[in-house]
Amino acid sequence: MSSPMSHEQAPKIDAVEGVLPYMPLVLPLAGAVLIFLLAFIAVSMA
Repeated sequence: MSSPMSHEQAPKIDAVEGVLPYMPLVLPLAGAVLIFLLAFIAVSMA
């Protein structure tokens, strides 16, 4: 018989789990850039 862990030897790191530690830094920075771009567009159109 085969061992219970035969087809899954090394646990794969999911893409979401790989990025998850950086989310507290990435989300506020992305929000700030988005707000800056929207404000720049609004000022340039006015």
